[in-house]
Amino acid sequence: VQLQASGGGLVQPGGSLRLSCSYSGFELGEYAIGWFRQAPGKEREAVSCMGMSASSAVYADSAKGRFTISSDPAKSTVSLQMRSLKEEDTGVYYCAADSGLYYVCIGRESPSTVPYWGQGTEVTVSS
Repeated sequence: VQLQASGGGLVQPGGSLRLSCSYSGFELGEYAIGWFRQAPGKEREAVSCMGMSASSAVYADSAKGRFTISSDPAKSTVSLQMRSLKEEDTGVYYCAADSGLYYVCIGRESPSTVPYWGQGTEVTVSS
């Protein structure tokens, strides 16, 4: 299993960014895939996860209504469209995959239990 995140950058508050995660070694449905972030000095937290369909996606309360996760199975990518960005969205964003990722995304298990991670892409929201 390999995951590679991209698309981070510097954006002003209220702006948008689209992150992409290229994956290989599994099919959506075999594993769930999701986005996590880690702000400086804070623990890694779930942002959004999905299985075969984005209609089954779950979002952190902080992401609801602003972020949208989607997939393109033909390209083996999962994207995170982020809108109305706030300074508190700043951090390193990671994509991850695991069969039990939903339990991590809803807070029942720790991100430390997830075996597969991409390298992270940095998002800075600042004026």
